[in-house]
Amino acid sequence: MNRSRVCAIPLLVAVVAAFGVGITASNHSNNVALGVPATTSLASNDTLTAAESVSAAFESVAETIAPSVVTIRSTKEVEIPVSMQRLPRQFFFNSPFDEFFGNDFFHRFEVPQQPGRRQFQQGEGSGVIVSEDGYILTNSHVVNDADEVTVIFSDDRQYTAEVVGTDVKTDIAVIKIDSANLVAAELGDSDDLRVGQWVAAAGNPFGLSSSITAGIVSATGRSRVGITDYEDFIQTDAAINRGNSGGPLVNLRGEVVGINTAILSRSGGNIGIGFAIPINLAKEVMSELIEDGRVVRGYLGVLIQDLSEGMAESFGYEGTQGALISDVTDNGPAATAGLRPGDIITRFDGKPVTDVAQLRLNVASVDPGSEVELSVFRDGRIRNLEVTIEELPTEVSSLPTIEGSDLNLGMTVETLTPSFAQRYGVNDDLTGVVVTGIEPFGPAGRAGLRRGDVITHVQETPVKSTSDFRRELRSRDLSEGVRLTIQNESRRRFVFLQLRR
Repeated sequence: MNRSRVCAIPLLVAVVAAFGVGITASNHSNNVALGVPATTSLASNDTLTAAESVSAAFESVAETIAPSVVTIRSTKEVEIPVSMQRLPRQFFFNSPFDEFFGNDFFHRFEVPQQPGRRQFQQGEGSGVIVSEDGYILTNSHVVNDADEVTVIFSDDRQYTAEVVGTDVKTDIAVIKIDSANLVAAELGDSDDLRVGQWVAAAGNPFGLSSSITAGIVSATGRSRVGITDYEDFIQTDAAINRGNSGGPLVNLRGEVVGINTAILSRSGGNIGIGFAIPINLAKEVMSELIEDGRVVRGYLGVLIQDLSEGMAESFGYEGTQGALISDVTDNGPAATAGLRPGDIITRFDGKPVTDVAQLRLNVASVDPGSEVELSVFRDGRIRNLEVTIEELPTEVSSLPTIEGSDLNLGMTVETLTPSFAQRYGVNDDLTGVVVTGIEPFGPAGRAGLRRGDVITHVQETPVKSTSDFRRELRSRDLSEGVRLTIQNESRRRFVFLQLRR
């Protein structure tokens, strides 16, 4: 099928839908037979004017953004493990591994023939110029750990770039080239984006420079995608393919509203679900990388999870908005402020907390040393606490999350003994029952219990043996559900276990 026709069809359909145009034959008798007035002919002046105005808008976008979009090529010297040196080249290509060595990463991969021989991997992505003196915004995964970064313009000019800083937690990076009088893109306001708004994705997919694709904003504030620690993505159906990473997502004014970062796809090709980092978030990260070479984030020191209806009810809390504290870091800001496991954070710094993703972003944006008021639900009432935010330690990934579940019991448990503690690698000071067997699709498995988990409480009641555990379960209506406190790998979390009626 002709590629140009494939690209034209969605735009034509969108234009028709947007302007209420009926597609009919130009012959008057055919129009009458179809019951469509002849005045709705596709060739009418009004229709052409409307279609041409949309076309002109995208032409203007392409013309405006093209000088600011560059190709970024990264090179890294690597040594292949001896155990992999006899593997055929096909092992790395045309296989599931190819997805990890695509154009966004490394597309040249030579298997060395001698132990210890080093090779070079090369990868390509995109970037957008954000200042006349050579600062370029791109993705962290495009340039991270690269030994050499080259920026290539559409007219084949090439510059060696300096990596100013990278932030893997948002997948943002800033690089700089030694040049002047560059055409910098205008940065817009991603907070103004609305679902359904036209956008265009620019970049260099598969090495094809100066490409642009059109679509709409499918969703905003998209989180739990599993791409980065801090997620607040713009979702779009504008085609984003390998090599587009780091390129700009622009509105019809030609303003950059996002940085393209990833797609949802089983094949590696575009299926209409792409994600871009909001430019407002990218600007904050960029400023810190340029000024300090790193990003400083706030730290609360809690393990948190979202609330399900059953979990909320088990605490006597109405609704599911908020963030449940399942564990508190010793000597951390939250512990110092008096926060406890089982507290539900309802407000942070005067703003309502809707879920874990929002709280994570809000905490990260607070300057370390700042005092913030928290509202928490505890023992049936709201309490206000003051907490002094600290700086996120480098070894802490982020505010970790536990996905709550109230899905439907298929497990075996034993009283925790020193031998069981040693076998499952848990603290032998704990008391409770250890999960020794689990049916993956049984009620317990679906609720999130795992082999090696230590159940220490049923609701608020401690359990020290299997008899304690069974007694507590029998005394409760499991069709209504029960909250379990789980300890594993020095972390506490909550699981809501419920039998379906």
